Amino acid sequence: MPIKIPSGLPARDILDSERIFALEKPEAERQRVRPLKLVILNLMPKKIETETQLLRLISKSPLQVEIDFMKTSTHEATHVSADHLVKFYETLDAFQDNYYDGFVVTGAPVEHLPFEDVDYWEEFKTILDWASTHVFSTMYLCWGAMGALYYRYGVCKVDYPEKIFGVFPQYLQDEYCFLTNGFDEIALQPHSRLAGVNEADLALKKQDLQVLTWGPQSGPGLVATRDFSEVFALGHWEYGKYTLAEEYERDMAKGLTNVPFPKNYFPHDDPTLEPLFSWRAHGNLLWRNWLNWVYQTTPYDLSEVPELRKEKKLGTDRSIRHVPGGPRKDGFEPFLHDGYGVIPQV
Repeated sequence: MPIKIPSGLPARDILDSERIFALEKPEAERQRVRPLKLVILNLMPKKIETETQLLRLISKSPLQVEIDFMKTSTHEATHVSADHLVKFYETLDAFQDNYYDGFVVTGAPVEHLPFEDVDYWEEFKTILDWASTHVFSTMYLCWGAMGALYYRYGVCKVDYPEKIFGVFPQYLQDEYCFLTNGFDEIALQPHSRLAGVNEADLALKKQDLQVLTWGPQSGPGLVATRDFSEVFALGHWEYGKYTLAEEYERDMAKGLTNVPFPKNYFPHDDPTLEPLFSWRAHGNLLWRNWLNWVYQTTPYDLSEVPELRKEKKLGTDRSIRHVPGGPRKDGFEPFLHDGYGVIPQV
């Protein structure tokens, strides 16, 4: 099934060029199905780029998905036209009485700030409170994941002196988990952040949270609640092939000294060669798994979500059925010793 997007959304032309089937409202309403309803809180400065990245992933599901876009009212976006925001975005006030199958909260380039110093932090918390009673399952990305883990579970943010930047191996921690079903033993995940999460805090919340992927350089990459009502992706499986290269050029133009050359991204670390798009399959698989799980477990009548949350009957508790596999016992570390994943020179 296609994704259902607002009429006139600029991402439509890009999706069409990539042969991704997207319907606008009049066409979609002729299909006699109940689409999954998703709302996206887009906190990224480049709204259209982020919209396109997310819609690519959502489109990989065979389900029809209807998309709404949310913005904050306490922060004025400067990298997108006011007309685009007025036409396609609404603040929380417009969604107060709506219920959704899924909610997506993007990252934001503010991970270097204390949460309380972010100008929309109080509004962010209010939005998360709304989602806890009006949304079946939420997917948080990067800063959105760090902010939600802190606010909802007391997992503190850890600031880094240098950005974690590049594509890093993530070891699968539970091969039977519904969200990572089909993942390879090693999944590559882009990271671009100046902070992470306190793993000791995560360990204290193991009754509520489960770490699904973990890497020796990047730490936890994917975390979820036991009932999968909240999913936290610390990296960027939604990134396009050239996103890290564009971020590196931007940071270098600003003269930043805490941003290293992106690791495991350009073949032979040669920026004149095209980057390796080595994470696309796992990104597609994660989002397809998430939407499939939502489809199988969400109530047909979304107004039942608040009561199900209250009774703790939301979703299912697919507890880990075996001892999670941590880093490989043989000490193998991709990329570091044998050029794993790098195109060899001819």
